[in-house]
Amino acid sequence: MAAARGVEDDPWEAEEVTEALTRGPYAPAIPPHPPGAVIPPHVPPPGPEFAPRVRRGDVRAGTLALLREGPRNGYQIIEEIARRSLGVWRPSPGSVYPALQQLEDEGLVQGRESGGSRVYDLTEEGRRHVEARAAELAEPWAAVIRSVPEDRHELRLLWGQVGEAFLHLTRTADDKQVAAAKRLLKETRRGFFKILADDYDSADEIDPRPTEEAE
Repeated sequence: MAAARGVEDDPWEAEEVTEALTRGPYAPAIPPHPPGAVIPPHVPPPGPEFAPRVRRGDVRAGTLALLREGPRNGYQIIEEIARRSLGVWRPSPGSVYPALQQLEDEGLVQGRESGGSRVYDLTEEGRRHVEARAAELAEPWAAVIRSVPEDRHELRLLWGQVGEAFLHLTRTADDKQVAAAKRLLKETRRGFFKILADDYDSADEIDPRPTEEAE
């Protein structure tokens, strides 16, 4: 059996998966759907085995690292951390905005209103602070990615990719495609339970075609 290809082997696929994770089933809200579209059910968050380990100070470090590159608002900081961590780490507004306020109180960043949002940039003191701690602040999202076991990380990315494909299907599929998708989802669910029962051979027999075609 050929070795499974890692997500990193295909940069375009990695970007697609990131989009799925940040705007698809793992996002806090589902994007707007056209009239008549099927809205996917809420996907429960991954279990503790899939949860990244975010250390105290990582949000602060990630915020400073990004502001070193240029001004950003809070939403852009959240989105960029999610993108660079391939969707493993998506800090909440409840952690990013208090961090920005603390940095502003310390005189390390300054905020200004621009286009209806508050944009933050490093002050001169902030730039000196970041330069003095360049190694400490270098890509904190990399450590968060490494905190998730590689096989579970790839499984999480694949699940996000499935969710994105499902969104596309609900927007464009005709009746025949919807029927085929329903069969596939039912068979996939059965396949998961077979895997959990260590029945690997029968789990490989999933076939989404109608019974008469499969035979």
